[in-house]
Amino acid sequence: MAKPDPATGQRGERLESGRLADESHDGAPLRPELAVVRDYWNVHVVDWPITSAEPGTAAFFAEAEAYRFEKLDYLDKRVDYAGQAGLDVLDVGCGLGNDTSRFAKGHARVTGIDIAPRAIELARANFSQRGLDGRLLIMDGEAMGFPDASFDVVYCHTVLHFTPDPARMTAEIHRVLKPGGRAILMAVNQQSWMRFMHRVAKVEIDHLAAPVFHWLSARELERMAAPFAEVRLVHERFPVATKVHKGLKAKLFNGVFVGLFNLLPRAWVERTGHHLLLFARKAEAGA
Repeated sequence: MAKPDPATGQRGERLESGRLADESHDGAPLRPELAVVRDYWNVHVVDWPITSAEPGTAAFFAEAEAYRFEKLDYLDKRVDYAGQAGLDVLDVGCGLGNDTSRFAKGHARVTGIDIAPRAIELARANFSQRGLDGRLLIMDGEAMGFPDASFDVVYCHTVLHFTPDPARMTAEIHRVLKPGGRAILMAVNQQSWMRFMHRVAKVEIDHLAAPVFHWLSARELERMAAPFAEVRLVHERFPVATKVHKGLKAKLFNGVFVGLFNLLPRAWVERTGHHLLLFARKAEAGA
């Protein structure tokens, strides 16, 4: 059974236990479909196509972060990482901890959870090397070991499409938010321009071969967020030049397609954004 973290009282496997997180926070065995997801990300959390440095080094984290925030150029515009000082922020599916670290740099009290022990091992190394404070725990985001109303902000980016039951994870996020708390959720758009390009031009989509990959419509994501009092959904992740493609493919994608796509009026293509970004607020107590 997962033991409480002695520093926090929260249940989540401690990495120092030297074994995989085979249990959810309540001691029940992981569902088989979750165990497969855990095993996949234990291996593939270090699969960043442009990194050359050894995983776990400062250079590796810097390369992965630069690639992520260059590719997802909207994140710093849409998410106020530096504006959560003094708030309790949870990152569900924190991976390497690069996004989590941005909240920590802004003096939020951060907690990051991930189902993959290797991810938490790397996230802890990342935080240690940056001199940042945070709780980083192995935990199933579909069945979190936190009491109700624990966090002011819950951030869940690049995770919902990889979990077996995204509706269940969304419900858990709502549960652990304090009244009036805010959630920032991301899903992959069923009507994505990238999905079309994958079909017609074999443009690669990161981890499409993962054990679980959900394509969601805006309506489906909004339906999952129904328990929230306020919901705002925007389409994001439009084409940007990438370092991943090489040779002729790079010339055609970076030099032709990206430019032509972005010449189109945004109103024509807005609903094809690869990412659905949802901002939600939980009702105040007694509302």
